[in-house]
Amino acid sequence: MLKVEIFDPAMCCSTGVCGPIVDPELTRVASAVFSLGKKGYEIIRYNLANDPGAFAGNNEITKILNEKGSDALPVTLVNNEVKKVGEYPTNDELSEWFGVKAEDLKEKPKIRLSIDLKQL
Repeated sequence: MLKVEIFDPAMCCSTGVCGPIVDPELTRVASAVFSLGKKGYEIIRYNLANDPGAFAGNNEITKILNEKGSDALPVTLVNNEVKKVGEYPTNDELSEWFGVKAEDLKEKPKIRLSIDLKQL
């Protein structure tokens, strides 16, 4: 089974919407990862700030960080093989790897809120 892992630089969140400026690239990647995960594909993102153990526990990532530093992030592994360094995979690349249509990778998570007005 195909496994894709994306090792992100340290950041406060992976969506790109947690600050004064929205990063469209992070939003695109978050949508693609959400869409693929919802379809049952194995795609995982690790954030250096939140998941340092994932970085330290992976020999390929450790080697890249030792040689190039954190500026090499993001790094994408496909079945433990380095596929991209310094940039995120495109939707075309993700669609090719997973065998899905690129346009199927644009679904955004929907947040549902439940408010009980009786409690207010």
